[in-house]
Amino acid sequence: MHEVVISGTGLYTPPEAISNEELVASFNAWADSYNREHADAIGRGELPAQAHSSVEFIIKASGIRSRYVVNKSGILDPERMVPDIPERPDDQPSVMCEMAVAAAREAMEAAGIGPGDIDAVLVAASNMQRPYPAIAVEVQDALGIRGWGFDMNVACSSATFGIQQARDAVAMGSARAVLMVNPEICTGHLNFRDRDSHFIFGDVCTAVVLQRADLATADEQYQVVDSRLQTLYSNNIRNNFGFLNRAAPDGIGQPDKLFVQEGRKVFKEVCPAVATQISEQLEDLALPASALKRLWLHQANLNMNQLIARRVLGRDPAPDEAPTILDEYANTSSAGSVIAFHKHRDDFSAGDTGVLCSFGAGYSIGSVVLRRR
Repeated sequence: MHEVVISGTGLYTPPEAISNEELVASFNAWADSYNREHADAIGRGELPAQAHSSVEFIIKASGIRSRYVVNKSGILDPERMVPDIPERPDDQPSVMCEMAVAAAREAMEAAGIGPGDIDAVLVAASNMQRPYPAIAVEVQDALGIRGWGFDMNVACSSATFGIQQARDAVAMGSARAVLMVNPEICTGHLNFRDRDSHFIFGDVCTAVVLQRADLATADEQYQVVDSRLQTLYSNNIRNNFGFLNRAAPDGIGQPDKLFVQEGRKVFKEVCPAVATQISEQLEDLALPASALKRLWLHQANLNMNQLIARRVLGRDPAPDEAPTILDEYANTSSAGSVIAFHKHRDDFSAGDTGVLCSFGAGYSIGSVVLRRR
């Protein structure tokens, strides 16, 4: 088996951003309009009134202060509150492909490789723009990569699950290098009229190159020491959108066709499971938590990350031990932990070790132990 390294990462950030203040103003304008329109039914107790959101509520609940988006105007329009992303002709690159190519080129440049050095492309994300042809095959074609590709979806854990699939392919010799990309247009499946979740997601794309260590020439390389995956069935994070919706028209447009979650249950159940998986993984590697320089955690909620880091380390983490990017990017589903890794590793020296971990719907948990070579 071949030793596998991460030899490059890339990040595409959309040019538009929405602050909490802008999002709250839009939501409250819609809430006021809704309450006026349904005043009689609300007065009779037939409908609940829509409460205002607030910047203070968002920050306390999540730690999020802003988010990047593919389209801003459609989201902030109180009469629309959905991103405005026109369909493109089939002979033009899809939006997800366009994002993926931008992030992929940065990752390939960092790795010092070209299309001819890569044998496979994985697109791992929480939602795909279409069922087929696979976005991965479109990205492969756009970059001029020979070989094979496929899409995969493990919700917010898609990137870590994708890293393990890529690692296995390279380790077993079916690919010299794999490009794994995470184009996340999370605002497309977010209900901006749900006060409890309208602030959660942003859009972004990350890319990771995994390569045989003996072929890697990048100045910065991270050995994939170990990866571990776990899934536990739960309905506490769910999205019922799918092709069978047309077979039951009464459900089309209902809230469950977008992102829904039981946030308190998720917090209570996921945090201990994630901390236990990381701790057991480190124990199996005979690696004490004190040997970790960094935890690059899934960027869903600041309180969750602080609790997980505290349980793994046995103490409160320093800010640089579990860096946060969700204040700027919000929750970007599978891309979040990769953004943290991409932006917070410049201080690593040879031998320094960290854990990249994501968790989400499924439930799904993926943790990857990385060591700077």
